[in-house]
Formats: sequence, C-alpha cells, structure tokens
Amino acid sequence: MPSTPPAPRRPRAALAMGAEAAAAVLSPDSLAALAEVCDLAPLPAIDDFTTEEARAVLADTEVLITGWGCPPIHAGVLAAAPALRAVVHTAGSVRGHVTDACWDRGIEVSSAAAANALPVAEYTVAMILLSGKRAIERAGEYRATRLRDNWLAMPPGVGNYRRTVGILSASLIGRRVIELLRPYDLEVLLHDPYVTDEEAAGLGVRPVSLAGLFVESDVVSVHTPLLPATTGLVSRGLLASMRPDAVLINTSRGAVVDQEALADVLRAGRIRAVLDVTDPDPLPAGHPLWDCDNALITPHLAGSQGNELRRLADLAVGEIARWAAGDGFTHPVRRERLAFLA
Repeated sequence: MPSTPPAPRRPRAALAMGAEAAAAVLSPDSLAALAEVCDLAPLPAIDDFTTEEARAVLADTEVLITGWGCPPIHAGVLAAAPALRAVVHTAGSVRGHVTDACWDRGIEVSSAAAANALPVAEYTVAMILLSGKRAIERAGEYRATRLRDNWLAMPPGVGNYRRTVGILSASLIGRRVIELLRPYDLEVLLHDPYVTDEEAAGLGVRPVSLAGLFVESDVVSVHTPLLPATTGLVSRGLLASMRPDAVLINTSRGAVVDQEALADVLRAGRIRAVLDVTDPDPLPAGHPLWDCDNALITPHLAGSQGNELRRLADLAVGEIARWAAGDGFTHPVRRERLAFLA
C-alpha cells in the first residue's frame, strides 16, 4: 500500500497591521483558516516593530501577514527577524511597508490586490451602466417632480447599446473592468502605452491614443496608478475634448485628474463625472466639486468593504498554503514591476 504523503509544513507566521484593520479583515473564521496553514503567533497583531513583545515574535517568524497600518519593514526590523522569508499582504499596495531592504534580502512578497480589484471593477461597471441610462439624474428629477418622464422621447444618447467605453490603463483593475464588460453591447477602447496591439486584441479592446480615448468615448474610466508620470495626466485639454454629456469615472487616484479643470468643465455643464477618489480625499467642504450637480462623489467606497474584506483574508490563506507546500505565490509582487503599480 502506498504511503500517505506528509502534510505540508506549517510555517511560523505573525500578523502585522493596525488593530482596526485586523478586526475588520480577519474574522474568527479567517483566523481559524490561517491557523490551519501556518503556526500563527497569538494576537494582538503587531503595529509597532520596536516593542520587546514584537521583537520576541519576530525572532522566529517566517511569514509576516500584513495589512493596513503595518509599519515599514526596514533593515532594523529584518535584523530582528532572521527567519523571515515571505510577506503576505491582505490589502493592495505594498509600497507603504515593503522596503528596499526586503527586496535586497530576497523576501518573497504576495498581495491581495487582485481580490481588492474585483469590487472596484464591479463599482465601475455599475456606474458605466447607470450613467448610460442617466439613472441618477433621472431619479433626482423624478423625486422633484413626482412625474415619470416620457421614455419614448428619450434622445439616442440615453442607453447602453453600442455605447463607447474608454479604459485608461490596463492595470489589474482596468483589465477586470474589461473582463466584466464583455457580456454587454459596448465598444471598449483602451489606452495603455505598455500594451501591444496583439495584447489589446486578446483583451477584446481597440487600442487608441490618449487623445483618441477622450475624443471617441462616451465614458472614460480612469485606472492608471498614481506615479510621477501620471500626476495630472487627465488634463484640461483632454477633459475639454470629451463628447458633450460624456462621463468621466475615476476610481484610481484623485491626483491623476486635473481637478480644477474638471470643476470648470462640470460647471459649464459639458460632461458628467463619477468620482470615488479626489485630491485631497476627502475634499474640503468648500470645494467647487461639491456644488456640481452633474458630479456623483462617493466616499472612496469602491474598494473592499464589509463582507468583501473576507475575500482578502481568503486569498492570504490560499497564498500561505501554496507557499508552504513549495508551490510559490499565485499573486506575487515583483520588485521590477513596482514602478508600474499603484
């Protein structure tokens, strides 16, 4: 009779994140699932690497499970964690805590950015479809008048049949939006200088220039990460070139858009906007965007919230299980790709 293969070794792991993040992301069920794939250090999660208690935990930690509020893992922290070999992040960007010292030491890094991308993409698709029907504006008019509009008299611009949607950047979220839009009768354009025509064809989109994206689209959805090269990328000229009554959706970062120019274009009534992010975030109470009736501003809610946080924890559990079995991460973060990530 063949022998039963040994169970994967359970690596020593510790949580490093803010207390509020730990309570929100790691339910009792999630903690139990983590305990099945790793030898998890007792709570509370570490939110300060300088304490004696933290140093004692770090001394034999092989995997650090991080989240929002994790302090930077600099050389001094690594000196106190000689066994550390991997960081599994239960959120998106690792820029705030994974330092050059981690990369220099060859620590493997995984992120739940793919899990966090899904609710952002779902929000974006919902707003694309609702904006096509002018649902929010028409609901406001309905509440004010208590009278139904004449649906047979709607202009051809209302609706989602053969509407043109422009995606700015084939980022993780941008690609997920493209995927979710496939069942609909929409033409999807893409501007991303790093995507070849062949790759665009594989995605089912038509590649266009940056200027072409704004001129040709009924909806432009911004998914580019905030980098020095993309700050203010959505300029006054691009906004002014948009079709009358076109919609700008931004779930990326507020500073990618020239907000002063956006406020001017919105106040002129030329276009509409859906903004889940602003610069600063939140906007000051007196900012002119608040007074634009043609702008829907939501409180940075597109990313994982409520029960969606469980998806982040589930991804982390799966990543640790695969890593412990020697299969590596499904969602690795590569040092050479950091310049292109949010």
